[in-house]
Amino acid sequence: MNQAPARGWRDSELDRLCGPAAAAAAFATRPDAVLRLFYTPTRRREAGPLCAIMAQGRRPYREVTAEDLARIAGTEHHGGLVAIAVPRAMADLTAGPFPPALLKAPVLPLLDGIGNPHNLGAIARSAAFFGCAGLLLSDDPRQSGLSDAAYRIAEGGLEHLAVLRLAQPHIALRALAPRFTTVAAVAAGGVAPAALPRDKPFVLALGNEETGLPGLTAAACAHRVTLPGSGRVESLNVSVAAAVLIHALAG
Repeated sequence: MNQAPARGWRDSELDRLCGPAAAAAAFATRPDAVLRLFYTPTRRREAGPLCAIMAQGRRPYREVTAEDLARIAGTEHHGGLVAIAVPRAMADLTAGPFPPALLKAPVLPLLDGIGNPHNLGAIARSAAFFGCAGLLLSDDPRQSGLSDAAYRIAEGGLEHLAVLRLAQPHIALRALAPRFTTVAAVAAGGVAPAALPRDKPFVLALGNEETGLPGLTAAACAHRVTLPGSGRVESLNVSVAAAVLIHALAG
């Protein structure tokens, strides 16, 4: 089967969705975006229904060796199945109308300065698991975007979230305040999740593990929240803290 990139896209620009969960989620949410499918013999069962979709659309799919799949995926952590897809466009929340669906979910995470794509993917996985509808990514130059690694770690979670860019979060947070309770996650000095008001959905702002949220972003939030711990370690990994906080605020 031909591996040439789709018209208008360089191969390096295409999404590589590694693993059965990530690929299946893409087929469920944006099937027309999937351009090619590759899988190893050990993934024939999972690949079967996806191959049928590819065949119907006259798009290429092929069984390959694990070594060839690692080359196609750009990683040995490919999970035996890789879908090559047109990259998702990320709208700027400040440039268009507010998506009403985001108001129906209890928590809207905002990532500001989280540069590790594995953390982004893990947060997206938790957000989807707990019923979030979207994910906001700041314009901080450190902030990770939608990458192959993020998709792989998200295990399909990113496909079920509206991912939006948010320029100047401190300004946007104040604009969102009438619709959301805005909360900054901080390592110390915040209230417990149970102490927060529950009359509106939450925007939960999460920052870089080493330096925390940018000062302007934290100051723009109406509340600060801290997970109480044993004191034996200073804090949790940001993706773990996000999962616990999303669960606590969504309950």
